[in-house]
Amino acid sequence: MTTQKQGFLQSLWDFFCSLKLSISLLIGLALVSIIGTVIPQAPSIPEEYIRSLSQTKLQLYDKLGFFDMYHSWWFILLLYLLTVNLVACSIKRLPRVWKIVSEPNLIFDEGMERSLSLTHDLKLKGDTASLKDKLTGFLTSEFAAPVVTEQNGEIHLFAQKTPWCRLGVYVVHLSIIIIFIGALIGSFFGYKAYVQIVEGASVSAAQGRTNKMIDLGFAVKLEKFSVSFYNTGAPKEFKSVLTVLENGQPVPGFINIPVVVNDPLTYKGITFYQSSYGPASEGGTFYFSVRERKGGTPVQVSARQGDSVQLPGGRTMHVVESTQDVSPVIPQLSGPAARVEVHTPGRQAESFIVFRNYPELDAERGGDLIFTYDGSDEKFYTGLQVAKDPGVWVVWLGCTLMVVGISMAFFMSHRRLWIRIAGNGRVVVGGSASKNQSAFQGTFETLVAKLEKL
Repeated sequence: MTTQKQGFLQSLWDFFCSLKLSISLLIGLALVSIIGTVIPQAPSIPEEYIRSLSQTKLQLYDKLGFFDMYHSWWFILLLYLLTVNLVACSIKRLPRVWKIVSEPNLIFDEGMERSLSLTHDLKLKGDTASLKDKLTGFLTSEFAAPVVTEQNGEIHLFAQKTPWCRLGVYVVHLSIIIIFIGALIGSFFGYKAYVQIVEGASVSAAQGRTNKMIDLGFAVKLEKFSVSFYNTGAPKEFKSVLTVLENGQPVPGFINIPVVVNDPLTYKGITFYQSSYGPASEGGTFYFSVRERKGGTPVQVSARQGDSVQLPGGRTMHVVESTQDVSPVIPQLSGPAARVEVHTPGRQAESFIVFRNYPELDAERGGDLIFTYDGSDEKFYTGLQVAKDPGVWVVWLGCTLMVVGISMAFFMSHRRLWIRIAGNGRVVVGGSASKNQSAFQGTFETLVAKLEKL
């Protein structure tokens, strides 16, 4: 029974130390991350996308956590497994590497000489003591300060460069684990939410992934919203001017802060990103000048969207919809426009569009009344993504360590030189490098050439 238990534990240990498991988990994480790219993630899932899914597919996606994939139990489980795998691999392989770094072989005997691919036998003038001093100074100036060891009448010199670069892969392992820890801290103690603010209004809570309202601990006021357009009618830039309020009072340094795409506002660890915009649901006030076609003084009319107002001759009108730029719908025109509906007693309602930049067009419509669109004070809302990630600095630490570890592992080499002074002027030189052996061979040959001239 004990043997079976030990066999099971050994198999489990070998499984978590497996390089195949590392590769499989990394490929798995890369593949499932595609889901988070293709499928919109909470809290900003478009309603059009939800309506495009069948009820069966919607329920399946919801149960599998596809709408919040990076917080799903199975994605976090993959991260845990990879973390355990990296720790197990490091524990298994680190002691051997650490011994090479901390306890180098100082004795360059004939057995080690046969194991090296780079060796050279040469004859130098001088006795053993003078050669020891001469070669010690040579290695110190040309390579690295050596460790001198005497054994069986022979003197062994050992010098090395950047031995710690062998630990680069374990620094990378540690960096990945730290990044995972930072991601988990952000997952458990942070959030991503969404908020809409109408111009002139303020909010102190944001809507989380599960529609739960999250208290921000302060308020954010939208002072002004502006949007500019390309000639094609596509939005060029939309900007929110925000003020942070504490206890109803503006916070110094956080008053009238412009927020645009890729230029967020951060306060107390909470970051506000510009995400979307649109006309406020309550709308604004629209201003028109209305005159009879047969002549007369124009009448100034103001109306809120959806409200009916009186017109000359017993007629009434209301604004059905509006836009700040009509060019996406009517490419040959541009600028603000409003669709109005006029009701005349005994007649069918008449619906038409009035263009602010083209007042002459309404006269061509042929109606009894001619409308001029004078503008509006229509309010907009800004859509802001709200994010709090207390683990972000842990992630940045991990990323920094990863760069250091990769540099150590791929761009540095552990280079070693041994010299044995065997007596009678006989000197044997050997060398090795942990990587890029061909480049080190050139260095080795240069050093040997200099030694021959001593």
